[in-house]
Parts: sequence; C-alpha cells; structure tokens
Amino acid sequence: MSYTAWILLTASLVGLSCGIIGVFLILRKTAMMADAISHTVLLGIVLAFIVTREVSGTAMLIGGILAGLLTAFLVQALHTLDVQHDASMGIVFTTLFAIGVILIATSIGNAHLDVQHALMGEITFIPFHTITLPIIGEIPQATAMLLFVFLVVLISIVAFYKEWKITTFDPALAASLGIPVLLMHYVFMGLVSVTTVASFDAVGAIMVVAMLITPAASAYLWTDKLSLMIVLSGGFGVVSALVGYWIAAWIDTSISGSMAFATGLVFLLSFIFSPAHGLIAKRMKPEIGT
Repeated sequence: MSYTAWILLTASLVGLSCGIIGVFLILRKTAMMADAISHTVLLGIVLAFIVTREVSGTAMLIGGILAGLLTAFLVQALHTLDVQHDASMGIVFTTLFAIGVILIATSIGNAHLDVQHALMGEITFIPFHTITLPIIGEIPQATAMLLFVFLVVLISIVAFYKEWKITTFDPALAASLGIPVLLMHYVFMGLVSVTTVASFDAVGAIMVVAMLITPAASAYLWTDKLSLMIVLSGGFGVVSALVGYWIAAWIDTSISGSMAFATGLVFLLSFIFSPAHGLIAKRMKPEIGT
C-alpha cells in the first residue's frame, strides 16, 4: 500500500472505533467523559514510559487503560459524595492531566513525547514505524494496534448488544433483570480508554475527542434507531477522516486538525439537512400542517 493509503486507513480505523463508542457516550449523556479520558490517559502513557522507556506497545496501552479506569472511578466516587457530575469530571480531568504534563516536563527529558505531540499527534509518521505480522505482512504499528482495537470494540458491542442497550436507556430495569450495571459501566469506560490510547499516538487528543463525540452527535440527528445510529456514526467518522485529509493536503496544514474540523462540517450538514431533526425539516413542519 502507498504512504497515503496507510494514513487514510489508520485515520479511518480511528473514525470507526471512536464512532461506535461515541454513540453510547452520547446516549448515556457522558460525552465529556471522552474529553476527560482523552487527556488523563496521558498520565498512564507517561508512567508506562517511565517504567518501560517505550512510547508505544502493550505497556502504553495498559497504562492508558488504567488511567482511563482511574478517571471513571474517581469521577464516580466524587459524584457519590454529592459533587456534581460535570464538576467531578472537571476536577479529575484537570488534576490527572496536570500531573501528566508535570511528569513530561520533569522526568521524560528528550524522548519523543511532549504536550504538542499529545494534543495533535503526528499521523504523517505512521507509515515509517512498521511491524511484520504472520499473514498480513509488513504493516504500520499504529495501524495494527488500531485494527486490533476496532475488532475488540466491534466484538464487544455485538456480543453484548442487548446489555449495552438496556443499561444505556434504563439502568434501573437492567439492575432488576440482574445485569451488573456498574460492571458494564467500567467495561465500557475500559473500551473508551483502549480506543483513546490506541488513537492517541497517531492523531492526538483533539482528534480523539472530535471523533468520539461529533460523528455520534451527527448520527443522532439522522435516526432514532440504535443499530442504524452506530453504523452512521462509524461511517461519518470515516468520511471525516477522508475529507479532513483532502482539506489538509489542499491548504497544507495539520492532518489531525483538519480531520477534527471535518467532523464539524459533517455535523453542520446533519444539523441543516437531517430529515427528523434538521433545521430545514423543522422549518417545514408548520407548513406541512397548514
């Protein structure tokens, strides 16, 4: 595959994984947890680097997942102490992210890990760091990790689709049916964390947040059916990646930033043209009724 094809495939895998996960974040009204976790995983990545001296691989994934789960646990713990949910996220997010930034400044030195890299990523370097897999052959390391994470997310959502659906829309009913709601919550936060960490090195925190929230919000405007919303969200993530790359090549700017911008364009078009909740549809409803 060509250099450009690897970049587009990697970005598309980010869009697919984040798009699927993002639907449940939107429906659970916890969209800003994506912002919190996408920043606090920095602490886990930094700690993993301090231990292993590597900025990629299994250690980074485990460190990021643990940081994400710690974020979810601390937010939930503060909320049970009657601290408002949004305030809990703000406290935990800023504190853990600040610790990660301080550790980068004081303990990392000249390693290829800095705040700019964490926020924006550098997807243009993806094709140069490759590994060899038994059947597939030579493939960029980030692409292989994202492919693995996408399969984990897809299998998890499909295998426990009914459980995710009922715990999302009616946690009380789910608990009465014997479904472990709290366990499902932490498993879901684990999926958010692993998706975030896998995307982090390639595209940075800004694009991760954009891909987790905006395609799902766009899909929410088009349909009320969960399964179709998941498909649309993943598709919007891929479209945003492709359009964003074209914009970046056109005006010679950041690829990740352009892809994040493209998610906003997709949402704007959805906000205007979606048949159920779009601006045009809402303006036409009174005329239909007359």
